[in-house]
Amino acid sequence: MSENLFTPPESKLVDETQSNLESVLASRWRRLGASLIDSFIMMLFVMPIMYFFGWFEFITNGEEPPFMYSLGMGLMGILFFILLNFKLLIKNGQTIGKKLLNIKIVDMDGNQADLKKHLLKRYGTYFIPNQVPIAGGIFQLINILFIFRKDKRCIHDLAGGTQVVYC
Repeated sequence: MSENLFTPPESKLVDETQSNLESVLASRWRRLGASLIDSFIMMLFVMPIMYFFGWFEFITNGEEPPFMYSLGMGLMGILFFILLNFKLLIKNGQTIGKKLLNIKIVDMDGNQADLKKHLLKRYGTYFIPNQVPIAGGIFQLINILFIFRKDKRCIHDLAGGTQVVYC
């Protein structure tokens, strides 16, 4: 018997590159967990400094801290983040939270994220807008909500050309 010439050709309808990418990308929950761990560790270092420099006196008096004071505290937080995570970020593309949860930052080809090419853009987009009163908070909310995109990449991931994957 001969083959039916009118039978449609068989082909895969799933894009293998997309399905492989989705199986490697870190889950939203794991990324949230890593961020919470990093935030808690930062609080352990930054809160005593804020107390020492009188941040809480402004709050208890119902006053808004001066802009330069808030900017200084923000820059101090960024400095502590760098001190705590620089070596891990350069070596493995991880923060402490990411290391604990077995995820890491890589470029779009899955290679180690480079400091100048990727990480400075990524964390610059993450930290610098937060220093702008009101608008920084709105930007940060939008940044975080981008995690619900299909590719699970926030604005800081897009800016840095990075993605977060399982180790």
